[in-house]
Amino acid sequence: MTRTSSRPSVLALILLANAFAFAPPTLAQSETAHNEQVLYSFQGLPNDGAEPVGAVVFDAAGNLYGATAEGGSSSCPSIQQCGTVYELSPPAVKGDPWTETVLYVFKGNKFNDGTSPYGGLVIDSAGNLYGTTGYGGTGNCVLLGILVGCGTVYELSPPAQKGGTWTEQVLYSFPTLKEGYVPAGDLAFDSSGNLYGATFFGGGYGTTCDEFYQYCGAIFELSPPLQNGGAWTEQVLYGFKGTAFDSLTGDGGSPNGGLIFDLAGNIYGTTMDGGFAGGPCRVPGQGGPGCGTAFMLARPDRKGEAWIEITLEAFDGTASSGGNPLTGLLRAGGGDLYGTTDGTIFELSGPSVPGSNWRQKTLYEFGANAYNAAGALMVDPRGNLYGTTLSGSFFSGSVFRLIPTGNGSSWNFEMMHGFTGNPDGAHPAAKLIPSGSGELYSTTQEGGTGSCSFTGCGTVFEISP
Repeated sequence: MTRTSSRPSVLALILLANAFAFAPPTLAQSETAHNEQVLYSFQGLPNDGAEPVGAVVFDAAGNLYGATAEGGSSSCPSIQQCGTVYELSPPAVKGDPWTETVLYVFKGNKFNDGTSPYGGLVIDSAGNLYGTTGYGGTGNCVLLGILVGCGTVYELSPPAQKGGTWTEQVLYSFPTLKEGYVPAGDLAFDSSGNLYGATFFGGGYGTTCDEFYQYCGAIFELSPPLQNGGAWTEQVLYGFKGTAFDSLTGDGGSPNGGLIFDLAGNIYGTTMDGGFAGGPCRVPGQGGPGCGTAFMLARPDRKGEAWIEITLEAFDGTASSGGNPLTGLLRAGGGDLYGTTDGTIFELSGPSVPGSNWRQKTLYEFGANAYNAAGALMVDPRGNLYGTTLSGSFFSGSVFRLIPTGNGSSWNFEMMHGFTGNPDGAHPAAKLIPSGSGELYSTTQEGGTGSCSFTGCGTVFEISP
């Protein structure tokens, strides 16, 4: 199986995937109809959001929250539209339309605010929402001669009384490239209330990840203040170095966010670039940028010491390995890690002997009907894996389920829904979120009934497993 690729723009790297062609799958594949319902179609400018991104979250009352990368305002003093945070309230009668409320429209870096969220939301026990914007803030980052800011981490707090105004607070503006640039992907909380995330660029190291953006990305920690009203404190835990153009192997580059932890507090994730830079991962006549990696950041024994980065897998771009993962990892099955590349679903098993290598196993190679996985995997109590793909030969993306067989040596692939575009969604790129009653929820970047060019403005959907 051969694969060809071209390197997309930064927005495509964050919101979409490279375009690849695949041979038919080597494992069993079935297509079973599941009940999919579009809960809301975004309408875009002048008053609504467009291009929903990242994970959605629920509050205790069953309301759903998310962010859109664009929409909200066309007068945003940045390189793109400002973006929004929205709420969807469920209907009194199941099957009726959900009600959308735009909670916040970002204002742009001239107002010391963020712009263009490139990640979803996380929620705390008080109902406060946290997310990132790719640009904006008070940072000094310049793109194409325009001061765009380096991005922000924000908090959105609910009103004291129902129906009041939500309050946005920028918790941290990335000040320079070295602290991070273009935060993307979903944030993660640890047990102490610290926030962890990734920036696609910045971090102070690496020169091969993009011609317009400096450095190869960073993993950061944001710690809350000791007293109410104080400043949050950022620490760059690791700056990725990428793979040099004159080398076949190197460090990871452009981390995807959606970080996860083990019981010892070590961090796991993936990078879009870096690692192995030969074969299909090499730019003709050049080198790099690499096929991407899965990595671990080992927590230091003493506070203040350096975190240690370990490359668990350097993908090589072949049919059996895949390359350029767009999502983070899932930890399940006694500590094993699961994830996706452009063409595969894989498992990483920890070393049986301390100090030995992790073992990578390809569980499934995507076929023509579904490929370009772009949402992190989720697992149900039976061990079934669920995810989304951006593309397909006959569909504009899909929701899939990977079912383990009884002997544990093979998996069966089931395409649960193929998106068809207006009035249905198109091109899902966020992970699926389960509800208490078993339905799965997520977003599509395009499709729906909105009039954002000919592709639609995106949707929020529900699917019954």
